[in-house]
Amino acid sequence: MDYLQQLTERYPRLEPLKSEINKAFLAIVESFAHGGKLLIAGNGGSAADAEHITGELMKSFVKERKLPDNFIENLEKENTEIAGYLVPRLQPGLPVISLSGHPSLSTACINDIDGNITFAQQVYGYAKDGDVFLGISTSGNSKNIMYAAVTAKAKGLKVIAMTGGDGGLIKTTADISIIVPEKETYKIQELHLPVYHCLCLMIEEHFFP
Repeated sequence: MDYLQQLTERYPRLEPLKSEINKAFLAIVESFAHGGKLLIAGNGGSAADAEHITGELMKSFVKERKLPDNFIENLEKENTEIAGYLVPRLQPGLPVISLSGHPSLSTACINDIDGNITFAQQVYGYAKDGDVFLGISTSGNSKNIMYAAVTAKAKGLKVIAMTGGDGGLIKTTADISIIVPEKETYKIQELHLPVYHCLCLMIEEHFFP
């Protein structure tokens, strides 16, 4: 199913972004296919978007995701009774980490160092060459997102920026910039949602056809 075509039919203003959205899709798919993961960060509503994307990819979104036979066999070897519960319920997940959901770490960074370092600290700790960092910032100028993006580049990650307006500073660091055509924060966020839903649909279709 051509989810990208469906997206631009529903939101014609996003037509100019098809190439960048497809590049983001390919970068994430390549990372997952080679054992990498996706790290996502955002502030405020964009933090909620980071959590939202994580939820869509870590479990079934619209496709049925069946466990591989060899894993089912391993579960049954470990514990037949528990396997009976897990097999019809457990779903294959794609490895995504939202960096916005670690309150003990984030408050420790705020108290001990500097709150703007929180995402960069997590990128440094989690990231390995071949992973992807997705920074969501409606302005593209959020300092903590910029620090995380630069850290990600230094660790060998591809960086995807999801922004609005003129793209902000992060577009100078990002490998791929999805800049939706709005200037007001809430309007930018309204367009970010169908973009990342499209990405999640495309990624799920690729791994669970």
